[in-house]
Amino acid sequence: MQLPVVLLALVIALLLGFIFHILRDGNGLRLLMYLGLSILGFALGQWVSIAGGWKIFSLGALDVGMGFIGSALILMSGDWISRRQVKK
Repeated sequence: MQLPVVLLALVIALLLGFIFHILRDGNGLRLLMYLGLSILGFALGQWVSIAGGWKIFSLGALDVGMGFIGSALILMSGDWISRRQVKK
């Protein structure tokens, strides 16, 4: 991928992580976690799109639809795992 495509993907992934942070009302550490998880999920969604040949909403070489789905799934699962209480 070329640099403008990677930068656009980063901007979209960071925006999704920030919106998720606002909706879930987290603190500063959760913001960093959500941003990292969003980037990871967006990248995994892109990989699935390329490997599987699936296209949902393409914007040039970037499949925004699969990136959004991957980011949303990773964000929701990461939030769920981080909020679980350990029973002693």
